[in-house]
Amino acid sequence: MKLLLSTVLIILLLSSQLVSSQKSDIEKAGDIGLLLVPVSALSLTLLKEDKKGAWQFTKGFILNKALTYSLKVSIKKPRPDNSNTKAFPSGHTSTTFQGASFIHMRYGFKYSILPYAIAGFTAFSRIDANKHDGWDILAGAVVGIGSTYLFTTPYQKKHLELVYNSYEGSHLLGLKYKF
Repeated sequence: MKLLLSTVLIILLLSSQLVSSQKSDIEKAGDIGLLLVPVSALSLTLLKEDKKGAWQFTKGFILNKALTYSLKVSIKKPRPDNSNTKAFPSGHTSTTFQGASFIHMRYGFKYSILPYAIAGFTAFSRIDANKHDGWDILAGAVVGIGSTYLFTTPYQKKHLELVYNSYEGSHLLGLKYKF
């Protein structure tokens, strides 16, 4: 629980630095989504005490960041606002879609509805801020989701369980397997 609280505190500190007064409210909200989705994904693994899931998320996150940065540096596509040449793919989009798709693959679609909505809004915020176009956003989503699919397996806490039952002097011992 201490780790979870520390993580939330770090998010709040980082988000206050990301949200500068020169940005629009939509861009600020997108910047918060950039932190909120992946930290939520990692926090979910910690709450479920899912060490395997935490490691799978970490591998996908590292691959996502490496691919995104490598593509930005090698392609050198200018941003729509001409601020630099690191438009392709959108890093905000790849990060948020990597977190949302991890939650989807690991824990199920119902847990990922809100993260996908935040990821979609974050992608929109990058277009609204004139930092990316549709191709940058699409590529970011593909890189983020693709990096998740390479490492993530569905979560099952217990596959095999030893069961015991007794009733009126009779005893039963067996194995129960969950598919």
